[in-house]
Amino acid sequence: MKNSLKETLHQGKAVIGTFVGIGHPDVVEWLSRLEFDWLLLDAEHAPLDFQTLQQMMQVMNGTKCVPIVRPQWNDPVVIKRILDIGAYGVLIPWVNSKEEAEKAVRACRYPPEGTRGHGPRRIGMFDPTYTETANRELLVAIQVETGEALKNLDEILSVDGIDACYIGPWDLSISLGFGVPPNWNNPQYLAAFDRVLESAKRHGKPAGMFATINNIEWALEKGFKFNSVDNDDTFLIQGATAALAKARQR
Repeated sequence: MKNSLKETLHQGKAVIGTFVGIGHPDVVEWLSRLEFDWLLLDAEHAPLDFQTLQQMMQVMNGTKCVPIVRPQWNDPVVIKRILDIGAYGVLIPWVNSKEEAEKAVRACRYPPEGTRGHGPRRIGMFDPTYTETANRELLVAIQVETGEALKNLDEILSVDGIDACYIGPWDLSISLGFGVPPNWNNPQYLAAFDRVLESAKRHGKPAGMFATINNIEWALEKGFKFNSVDNDDTFLIQGATAALAKARQR
């Protein structure tokens, strides 16, 4: 197994992905053949089951785009199944402590480094080196989306095997008492982003965030490397809205 996304991040370069929550292979097939470095298949908030996730990853075969999955929770059983069907990594939601970060890493690694059971049902079919390389190549990223995670971030990022952190701006804003949508002009809110970047720099691990077309340039200029921009729902709605507005002009 060779994970080009993880390699690019380790080189200090920025990567760009997008969220996919529409459970149809066509959507993934189209997006993965653009120039996204990675797609985040969202099983936390979107209604994606394991069979659907597998079909979505299958249509990415032959592309340079890397499939990462956000599981429903930091659950070793869920994570194991996601990896066995072909994910090159996971973005774990709601990691608020060093212990929770360690749990996530153990779930992604075969013994003796972790507790993942051996049964790479799909991904092992095509890669005879998978078992020997998976512990090294799988990307394990955690979401920073609470005040507690901010407070404990140095401890979280000190965990060997955590490769990157990623801000969930909406949940973080709610947790800090600022509500939603986030107020991007609030200095106290923006200070949280600086804290994440400072902690990530101390530990030599890339930080990223969920960005939109309106602030992706800001994120990159700030130094965030592991970013996604918008999502499939937004692309569909914005494209349709723009076309309809044109059509209604007459």
